[in-house]
Amino acid sequence: MNFISYVLNNSSQIIELLIEHIKLTSLSVLIAILIGIPIGILICYIKKLGKPVLAFANIMQAIPSMALLGFTIPFLGIGTTPAILMVVLYSLLPIIKNTYTGITNISSQMIEAATGIGLTKWQILIKVQIPLALPVIMSGIRISAVTAVGLMTLAAFCGAGGLGYLVYAGIRSINNYQILSGAIPACLLALFIDYILGIIENLVTPKYSKDKTEKSFFKREKTQKVILIIVGILLVVLLIFPIFFKEKNERTITIGSMDFTEQEILSYMVTELIENRTDIEVEQKLSLGSSSIVLSAIRENDIDLYIDYTGTIYGSVLKKEPNSNVEEVYLVSKREMKEKYDLNILNDLNFNNTYTLAVTKETAEKYKLKTISDLSAVSNELVFSPTLVFMERNDCWIGLTKAYPISFKDVIPLDGAPRYLALMNKESDVIDAYSTDGLLKKYDLVVLEDDRNFFLPYQAIPVANNNLIENYPEVIPILEELSNYLNDNVMRELNYLVDEEQMQPEEVAHNFLIQNNLIQ
Repeated sequence: MNFISYVLNNSSQIIELLIEHIKLTSLSVLIAILIGIPIGILICYIKKLGKPVLAFANIMQAIPSMALLGFTIPFLGIGTTPAILMVVLYSLLPIIKNTYTGITNISSQMIEAATGIGLTKWQILIKVQIPLALPVIMSGIRISAVTAVGLMTLAAFCGAGGLGYLVYAGIRSINNYQILSGAIPACLLALFIDYILGIIENLVTPKYSKDKTEKSFFKREKTQKVILIIVGILLVVLLIFPIFFKEKNERTITIGSMDFTEQEILSYMVTELIENRTDIEVEQKLSLGSSSIVLSAIRENDIDLYIDYTGTIYGSVLKKEPNSNVEEVYLVSKREMKEKYDLNILNDLNFNNTYTLAVTKETAEKYKLKTISDLSAVSNELVFSPTLVFMERNDCWIGLTKAYPISFKDVIPLDGAPRYLALMNKESDVIDAYSTDGLLKKYDLVVLEDDRNFFLPYQAIPVANNNLIENYPEVIPILEELSNYLNDNVMRELNYLVDEEQMQPEEVAHNFLIQNNLIQ
C-alpha cells in the first residue's frame, strides 16, 4: 500500500478529523482575538498594566504546551475545553503585543489633529487608531492562527479530536502513512489560514501608493472579497450547523481509552458490541494518554467506562507493593477502588498484558539471555530504553532494580514505538514492553522470562462508574461474553494486525466480532 492508497482508504476519517481541527482552531483563535485586542487597547490607555499583562502573556508562551495541557485536564476534564484554553493562552501574546504596538506607534500629530477637530477619545480610537493599526494587528492574528493549527494537534491527548490523532497514532504504530495523513492536511490548513488572513490584512491596509483607478485593482479586491464571503459562510456552517441538527440520544454512554493500539481495539470492540446489542449510543474518547488521565476522566464523569489493567490499578493507583498473586491483586484492586474512588471493577477480559523486558535475537544469542537474571549479569554492558511511565513507577524500574541486581551502562527513556526503532537501530539493547504488543512479533524480539516473578499481573479489567452500573446494566453481560473470546495470543495477533499490517483498529475490531459471530 502506498500513501495515496492509504489516504483514499481512510478519506472519511481524515476529512472528519480535518473538520474537527478547523472548528477547534477557528474557535480558539476567535476567542483569543476577542480577549487579546481589548486587552491590547486597554494597556495603551492604562500604562501601569502594560508590563504585567505582557509578562503574563510571555510566561504563557514559555510554558511547554504539553505541560500546560496536562495541568488543565485535572481542573477542566477532557474534551475540547482544555485544548481550546491551551491554544487561546498561547495565541494571546502576538495579538496583545501587536495591538499595543500598532496603536502606540501612530503619530502623535495625527492624534492631535483628530483632537483638534473635536473628536472624543472613543471616536479617535474607533475612527483613527484602530483603522491605522489594523495591518499590525492582523499580522499578530496571522501569527497566532498559524501557530494555533500546529498546537491544536495536541488536542488528541485530551479526547478533543483533530488531526493530531492521526499523527500520534502513526507514531505509536510506526505508520508513516498515518503520520503524513495528519501532518500534511495540518500543514495545508496552516497555509490556507495564512492566505485568508493575508487577504483580510491586504483589504484593511491603506492603499496610499496604489492607483485605485486601475481595473486590475478593483478586480483583485472583488475576487478577494468573494473568497472571504465563501470561506466565512463555510466556517459558519461548520460551527453552527451541527449544534441545531445533531440528534441526541438520551441513552448515551462515553467510553475512553489510553494511547496505545490495544486500548483502541478494545474500545472499538466494546462500542460496536454495545451499539449492536442495545439501543445505547456510545461516544468515544480515544488516546487520552496514560492511565492517570483516563482515571481522572472517569472520576469526573467525563467518561463512563474504560479498560485498565490490574497491575496499573494495584501498583500505580493504589501504591501497593509488587505481588504476583493474580486473584489477590484483582480482589484488592476491586475492593479498594470502590472504597476510595467509588468506581466499579468488572470481571476481567481473560488476558494478561503484563510488563516484560525484550531484546533482539542477536543480543539474546550474544549474551545467552533467556531470563531477567541472565540480563542482570551483563547489564553493565547494555543500554536500556524504557518508557517514561516505566521509569517512574515503584512496581516497574524502581522495584525491578531491587528484585534483580541490574545496573545498565546507560538508561535512555523513550515513549511509545520509538523505543522499538532505537532497539532495531542498535541505539539501545533492552526495552520494556507489554506482553501482548504486536511490535514484539513484528520485530521478532526475544521476551525475557521474569524468573523471580517480579512484575505484577496485568489482567485487562473494565472500570465503570455508577452511572453505567445503575442505568445501563445490560452492558455488563456483553463485556463478560466478549471475555470468552479473548486471550493473550488473540490480543497479540490483533495488535500485530494494526502495528505491522497497518490495518485500522476499528477495522480489526469489527472483523474480529464478525469472525466470532458476536455481531451480525
